[in-house]
Amino acid sequence: MNALILSAILGVVMMFSGLWLKQKSIVRSLAIAGVLLLLLVNVLETSGIVLFKFDWNGMLHFDRFSLLFNSIVFAITLLYFILSSKDMEKVGINYAEYFALIFFILCGIVLAVSFKSLLILFLGIEIMSIPMYILTGAEKRNLKSNEASLKYFLQGAFSTGIMLMGIAFIYGDKGSFQLDAIAPLNGIPSALLVSGMLLMLFAMSFKSSVAPFHFWAPDVYDGAPTVFASFMATLVKGAVFVAFIRLFDNAFGEMQKSSWQLIIGLLTVVTLIIGNITAVFQQSVKRMLAYSSIAQAGFMLLSIYAMNTDGKLGLLLYVAAYSLATIGIFAVLAKMKDYTFEGFNGLAEQQPVVAFSITIFILSLAGVPLTAGFLSKFLMLKAALLSGSNTMWLVIIAVLMAAVSVYYYFRVIQAMYFKKAESAAAIVSVSPVFKWTLLLMAALLIALGLFPNLLFGFYYF
Repeated sequence: MNALILSAILGVVMMFSGLWLKQKSIVRSLAIAGVLLLLLVNVLETSGIVLFKFDWNGMLHFDRFSLLFNSIVFAITLLYFILSSKDMEKVGINYAEYFALIFFILCGIVLAVSFKSLLILFLGIEIMSIPMYILTGAEKRNLKSNEASLKYFLQGAFSTGIMLMGIAFIYGDKGSFQLDAIAPLNGIPSALLVSGMLLMLFAMSFKSSVAPFHFWAPDVYDGAPTVFASFMATLVKGAVFVAFIRLFDNAFGEMQKSSWQLIIGLLTVVTLIIGNITAVFQQSVKRMLAYSSIAQAGFMLLSIYAMNTDGKLGLLLYVAAYSLATIGIFAVLAKMKDYTFEGFNGLAEQQPVVAFSITIFILSLAGVPLTAGFLSKFLMLKAALLSGSNTMWLVIIAVLMAAVSVYYYFRVIQAMYFKKAESAAAIVSVSPVFKWTLLLMAALLIALGLFPNLLFGFYYF
């Protein structure tokens, strides 16, 4: 609750700060201080200290799971601002407004992961999505950015219509938007309820770029300004999955075995195969990361398929690991002139600290042991195995696709360490703060891989 109110206030403050603050360094410092304050008040609420008290009439519920996820989001957003806030200046003249939109997205994330009513879920998803449409088209003179924004908006509006139709069907059957009223199942679920559940499933799959609802993602991630594509592909996607697991656990849990678990399993397989196989053939690192984000969504789907404690905690670690690694790589990409694999040639000679950090990020994304990426993938596979006796086929496919991902991820490492640069400057100069932040993020990935209780301890505390 603390973070919900404060993020909305900070969004308004940042929106008007552009009128009063002319120095971009002050705007940047205000945004960093704001997200640091968000993290602080959310940690306080986790400890039982609530600054704002409202009667939500059962429409919101801030439990330890959602509060921990919010803390992860705010901590990574803080690192994102430190790394990439200067690069936002290159996008356009509306510098303060970019921060305002991100704070509004954070407000939507808090709503989406804490809902107890389908109406709040809808509001949270849309409050996240609409600012992302704007940020995607922020480079007004770039035709690819304009095209990506229009495509994202049109297909997003279509998926929103599907979600609303699903909500209407569920309301027509249960007479309520509350999850507690939807959950009880008397006998066989009605056709109206199953139809509503499937429409909600397809709409949420679109929002999280799950195949075969993924067609917007590569073009949007590739066309969007690099500095915003990383935020869109990580924290926003992670929030949709937390909302996903909350919806299916609290509302459709009793229909699990008979109605939707097999469908989730099939979507997982299709997402893993399409994401990984297509990423193999990409020549642009940015576009490769777009397709790999689809593959990563396949692993996140395993938590919904399993719907157990290992899956839920694994999803938290997965979002943290995936976000740290992807935001780090995109932050470096934003400072490069060439987004192809050849653009990384010889980077280890020019920027050894940056190359080392990217290597840790790549190893985590590929799921190499001793990194948080490996442990999170392991927890997802373990959760799937514990969910039933007929899940071995799904785990085998996931492991095979993880092996395929090693090929295209390691192409970046090969270019940095084993190939010579064609030009003298593959990357523009970076500040010491940028390098130290990259190293901190790399250290966090290794620390979480070796000591996951650094994160899980807050859940059980």
